[in-house]
Amino acid sequence: MIDAENGKNADAQLALQSRPEGRSPVMKQRWDRLLFLHWRADAGELQAHLPTGLTIDRFDGSAWIAVVPFLMRNIRPSWSPAVPWLSNFLELNVRTYVVDENGVPGVWFFSLDTDRWIARTVARRFFYLPYFWAEMRAVASAGDWLDYQTLRRESIDLAVKHSGPAVFLYRGVGDAELAEPGTLEFFLLERYVLFAWHEHRRRLLSGRVWHEPYRYRNAEVERWSHAPIAWDGLTVPDGKPVHRCYVDRVEVDAFAVEDVG
Repeated sequence: MIDAENGKNADAQLALQSRPEGRSPVMKQRWDRLLFLHWRADAGELQAHLPTGLTIDRFDGSAWIAVVPFLMRNIRPSWSPAVPWLSNFLELNVRTYVVDENGVPGVWFFSLDTDRWIARTVARRFFYLPYFWAEMRAVASAGDWLDYQTLRRESIDLAVKHSGPAVFLYRGVGDAELAEPGTLEFFLLERYVLFAWHEHRRRLLSGRVWHEPYRYRNAEVERWSHAPIAWDGLTVPDGKPVHRCYVDRVEVDAFAVEDVG
C-alpha cells in the first residue's frame, strides 16, 4: 500500500521529470552500468550531516543511504565534442534523499569518488560537490559481469588507505521497466535535483539534471561493499543491501547550479 507521504513525494518528483524550460545545459554526459545499492539508515545521523535548508526525505518512514558505482562516458561541455581520455572515467557516489524548504525533492551527496583528478577539480570548482580522487578500475567479463573496484586516496586516514579497495561484482538481469510513482524504486531513482553547499558564501545551491526516466532491471550482485559509507565517517549499515537495481545506460543533460530560493 502507498501511504500519503509516499504519494506526496511521487507528485513532487513527477513534476521534475520534464526538461527545464528556458534553460540550456552546461554539460552533456552519459551514465553507463549503474548499480544502486540501498540500505535503511538512521535519519537523525544523516540529518546531522546536512546543511541548513535540507531535511531527510523518507519512504515508509525510513531514511535511505546508497552506494552507486557506474561509468561516466562522453562527459563534455554542451558546446564541445567529447575527448576520448578526458571525457571517460569512473565514478562512485554515496548519497541520501532530501527535500528543501520549498518541498523540492533531490539528492545529497556525502561523497563522489572519481579516477580523474581534473574531473574532481572541475566538479568541486563549478558544482561545489564533494568529489575525491580515487584509484579505480572496472573490467567487464563473460556473462556481462562488471568487476568494479575503488579506493579513495585523499581525505581519509592511512588505515583506510591500507584496508584495500571496495569491490563490486555485478550485472543486470531480467527485463527493464519504468518505476511506478509511489513505489520504492520511483522514490529512490527518479531524482532530478542535486543539492550542494557553497562553503565560502554559506549558501545552499541546487542543480538540475535531465534524462529520460530510468529503465531499471534487477541487479545480480556477487560482491558488494559499504566501505565508501565508512570513508565518509557515517555508520555502516548492518547486513546486505535492502534494495538493489541496475540501469544499463542513460543520456544526461546537466544544468548550472544556482542559489536555492
